[in-house]
Amino acid sequence: MPFSFEESQIDGVTLIQSEVFEDDRGYLLETFDKEVFEDAGLDTDFILEFYSRSEKGVLRGLHQQADPYQQAKIVRCIRGRIFDVAVDVRKGSETYGQSVSFVLSDENKNAVYIPRGFLHGFLTLSDAAIVHYKADNEYAPQHERGIRWDDPQLDIQWPHDDPIVSEKDESWPVLSKSVYNNK
Repeated sequence: MPFSFEESQIDGVTLIQSEVFEDDRGYLLETFDKEVFEDAGLDTDFILEFYSRSEKGVLRGLHQQADPYQQAKIVRCIRGRIFDVAVDVRKGSETYGQSVSFVLSDENKNAVYIPRGFLHGFLTLSDAAIVHYKADNEYAPQHERGIRWDDPQLDIQWPHDDPIVSEKDESWPVLSKSVYNNK
């Protein structure tokens, strides 16, 4: 099988490892197969793909889109290395407010599946990183929501003390004062 799927500590967030076919010319790996993903319980109709490029120390997030534009995502770092985070903000979830993190890189070639109902963010660890996303809903900036990356309630152990964060991402409220505070 060209993929292995490893469920994280939070239900629904799944680490995806692709089999890499490598020789002295380079390598080939499959990144998505709808039927295989469905068989693994990741039954999502992806409609949008995009890339982002970030310099070392840039932190993007934590955000998501509100209904009816929530997105499930597959996130993969295709150049460089990132510290990737998903935070559960699903109403009534047993893991509400908890996060899970992964190091994604062009070296380990892993990806992570993040279902709807999660905030997402990442920190660039390498000199630069290119991140590829597959999403199951259109981008609707007017429906974007978020919480502060450094919210003490979340206790995310970011591997950088002083990241470069956009004004928008710095302005998000903490979880307890956000639209997500009503489990």
